[in-house]
Amino acid sequence: MSKKKNLIEIKNVYKSYRRGNLLIPVLEDITFEIEEGEFLALMGPSGSGKSTLLNLIAGIDKPDKGTIIVDGIDITSLSESELAQWRGLNIGFIFQFYNLIPVLTAFENVELPLLLTNLTKKQRRQQVSLALKIVNLEDRKDHYPGQLSGGQQQRVAIARAFVTDPTILVADEPTGDLDRLSAEEILDLMTRLNLELGKTIIMVTHDPQAAKKARKILTLDKGILYADHQARI
Repeated sequence: MSKKKNLIEIKNVYKSYRRGNLLIPVLEDITFEIEEGEFLALMGPSGSGKSTLLNLIAGIDKPDKGTIIVDGIDITSLSESELAQWRGLNIGFIFQFYNLIPVLTAFENVELPLLLTNLTKKQRRQQVSLALKIVNLEDRKDHYPGQLSGGQQQRVAIARAFVTDPTILVADEPTGDLDRLSAEEILDLMTRLNLELGKTIIMVTHDPQAAKKARKILTLDKGILYADHQARI
């Protein structure tokens, strides 16, 4: 069996934020790789730097020092406009509070990122319908977010995240606002996306039960990488 290639290479990354006259270190000398098709959980206490690391990998922010190479591209060297274009092609975002637009239906919310592509209306409808089918919400396509449960809203948000077929899905506390049953459904869906569609997923979570769904767990504490182990076989 051939070894999977490294999709993401993070080398000697540092990140600090300025608070008044103070420079607060957030990440210190972070180095690791993420294989193509990995399902990675980033764990750690509040303030450990896990969301900052996720934002750096997703090209939302830039490190002070170090490099982040994604699929052969050093994203730390890209301009802001180049980064925005790169994110649109390569990153699908899943948020804790869904970030759906209340006045749009489930179908319209999922279609949003496709409006920036060159797809025809017919092609967009086909892709949205397929995405809603995968998250088992075809029968809710005309419902507005306020008419859906939290778990259903998150499934719409996940459909929106992968409808453009991005290289990487990044999820920041995707189950943090859900009850346990709904959280399990969302985690099972993310596992399917990883195993059946081969999506590379990076999930920030403080929940050990959620992290167990990942294949690998990295633990951050005070900006330092302390653990790297297999969550499951």
